[in-house]
Amino acid sequence: MDFSIAPEDQQRLQTLHRLGREEMRPAGWRADRAGAPLPVDDPFFVRMLAEGFGRTRWRPPGADASSEETQAAPNKASSAVAQVLLAEEGAYWDRGIGVALPGPGLGEPPILSMGTPEQKERFLSPFVNPARPIWGAFAMTEPSGGSDVANIKTRARREGDHWVLDGAKSFSGNSGRAEWIVVFATIDPALGRAGHRAFVIERGTPGLADFRIEKKMGLKAYESTSFFLADCRVPAANMLGGEAYYTQRSGGFKGAMNTFNAGRPAIAGMAVGIGRAALDEAAAFMQAHGLASDLRLRDRLERSRRKLKAALLLALRAAWLADQRQPNMVEASASKALAPPAAFEAASFAMEVMGLAAGRGDHLIEKLFRDVKALDIVEGTGQIQRVVMARHLVGLPN
Repeated sequence: MDFSIAPEDQQRLQTLHRLGREEMRPAGWRADRAGAPLPVDDPFFVRMLAEGFGRTRWRPPGADASSEETQAAPNKASSAVAQVLLAEEGAYWDRGIGVALPGPGLGEPPILSMGTPEQKERFLSPFVNPARPIWGAFAMTEPSGGSDVANIKTRARREGDHWVLDGAKSFSGNSGRAEWIVVFATIDPALGRAGHRAFVIERGTPGLADFRIEKKMGLKAYESTSFFLADCRVPAANMLGGEAYYTQRSGGFKGAMNTFNAGRPAIAGMAVGIGRAALDEAAAFMQAHGLASDLRLRDRLERSRRKLKAALLLALRAAWLADQRQPNMVEASASKALAPPAAFEAASFAMEVMGLAAGRGDHLIEKLFRDVKALDIVEGTGQIQRVVMARHLVGLPN
C-alpha cells in the first residue's frame, strides 16, 4: 500500500492547516459560545469562498482542469487517501465548521455516482465557481431511525410528470440553507432495498417545509435540520439516474451505500483529528501545570496517541482500497468502528487531566469532549459497523 498523496493535495493540506489555525477554529469557537450555527451572511463564509471553498469536484465537459476557476476546493482531494488526511486536518481545527462550510456537501457523492450527465451539470455547475456562498445537502435519517437505512419510511409515488413524496427527515446537515437536498425515499416498503429511489428536491418546492434546527450538545457550528415532506411534488427529471438506473436490483440502496462506504474512512479521519486536538491540548496543559513528570499521565497520553495512529492507518487502508477500485466495505466499517472510541478515549483523558477546571466549560478540551461523541453516530453507528463486519465473517449478505 502507498499512502503518498499528489503535490496538489499536499498544497491543500498546507492551506487547510493555515486556515484552520487562523479562521476555522476561531469561527467554531464563536459558534459554540453562541450556541448556534453561523448565519449564512457571516463574513467567515465569504472569506472561505475567496480561499476556494464551496466548490464541487465535478467539471463541465471540456473544462480546463488547470484553470483557477475550475479548481477543486481546498477540502476536496484528488484521491480517497488524501481526503482522509484532509478530513483529519480539518477536524483537528473544528469539525463542526468543516461541515458548515459552503459547497454541495454530502449531496455531491450521490449526484456524481448516480446522476445523469444532465443532472450533474444542472445541480453541480453552480458550485464550479460560485459568486456567493451556497450549500447542497443530503437527507437519509428519519425520526423513526437512521442506522437501518434499508427501512426508510418516506414514500414516493408517481403522478404524471412528477413524483409526490411524503415523510420526514431529521439531522440533515445544512438542509435549511441548501439550494437543493438529495432525499432518499421508497416506492414501496415491502420491496425493501429494491424500492429505494433518490431525488434532488430544490429549495422552494411546494410541500418541502417545517425546517427545524435541532439543538445539539456539540458540533454547534453547523445546522442539523429536521423537515417534513407533505405532498411534495418533485419533477420526474429530478429522480437521480432516471428510471433506468433503478432497473438494476437495489440501485437506490447501492447508491446510498456507495456514498457511505466512500465517506466512512473520512469520518474516521475526522474522529482522529478531534482526538489529536484533545491530546495536544492535554499535553500543553500538562506542561503548563507541572504534570508532565507524572509517569501515569505520560503512559496514558502515549497509549491514546498510539490508538489514534492505528485508527488513522486503518482509515487510510480503506481509502486506498477505494482508490484502487477494490471492495472496501469491511475496512470502511472497521475504520468507522475503531476511530470514534479511540478519539472519545483521548478526549476523556484530556478532561481528566484538567480536573475540576474541565467542568467550567471555558476550555477547548471541554468543547472537543462534546464534539467527539457525534462521530460514533454519524454515517452509521459503531454498533451498525460491527453488524456489517460480523455478517461478513459468517458469510451473510449486507
